[in-house]
This record gives sequence, structure tokens and C-alpha cells, in this order.
Amino acid sequence: MKLVNLLDRSLFRAVSIVCKLLLFSAVAAGFYQVVSRFILQSPADWSEVWTRSSLIWTVMLGLCLAFRHGAMLSVEMLHGMLKGRARRWLEHGIMLVCVGFLGFMAWVGAQMAWRVRFQMLASLEFSISWIYIAIPIGTTLAILGVLVRWLEAAEPPAVDDTVI
Repeated sequence: MKLVNLLDRSLFRAVSIVCKLLLFSAVAAGFYQVVSRFILQSPADWSEVWTRSSLIWTVMLGLCLAFRHGAMLSVEMLHGMLKGRARRWLEHGIMLVCVGFLGFMAWVGAQMAWRVRFQMLASLEFSISWIYIAIPIGTTLAILGVLVRWLEAAEPPAVDDTVI
């Protein structure tokens, strides 16, 4: 279990850092696009594509962080009604459904990335499959997050209970 904890901390910390850097690059490229278009009167053709691509990667990597921390949208009514062993069986079922869906998404995403490998991104001169590969990478990391969260099973989900 120590190995799982070490891998968990280091892997998801690295994913978090990459997400932050990608989000910063998207903001910087978006800011540059606004400056170049409205101040310099010469819009950059690469910044919009880079902003979109880095946001796609940020969302797919952020997905695994959300699954890891239990912050995904959940229905708590049934979970709150059950106690003990029945609650744990419900968590097993939820984990299996999540892993199955994420595994399917990883498979479909890998197929999509393979099919578009020869298509180039406009203005960036590299294959669009580098963007599509975010789907299988993000969902595979999300599967790891679901499994680590399921192995812990001690902490409640990180959900805000504020009532408006």
C-alpha cells in the first residue's frame, strides 16, 4: 500500500502541475491573441488553436484529478440511505461503472487518435492526433484515480453541501 500511496502522490501531483502549466499557457495565448488582434491589428493564427488544444488537455487531465478526489457529480440519496456492507457494495458498483465507461472512452479515444494521425492542425504544423490522444491518456489516468479512491474508501467525497 505504501507503493500505491507514493505513486498516487507523485503521479497526481505531476498531473496537477501539468494542468496548471497548460491552463497558464492557454490564458497567455488568449491574451496574446487579443493584443495582436486589437492593438497590433495583426492577428496571430496559432494562438487560437493553441488555446483550444491546451484547454482540451487541461480538461482531460483535470478529469483524472476530479475522479481522484471524489469531486465528480454524484447522487447521494441512495448512498446516504444505505449503511455498512450495502453502502460498500454500492461503491463497488459505482467503481465498476466508472471504470467501464472510462475504459470505453479510452478505447474510443485511442481509435480516434489513430484515425486522424495524418491530419495536421491548422497553423501549428503538427498532427491533430496529439490533441485527440488527450482522451485516452486522461481517461486512463482517471481510471487510476477511481481505483485509488476506491482502495482508500475512507474519506467522504469532496462535495460542497452549501444549500442556496
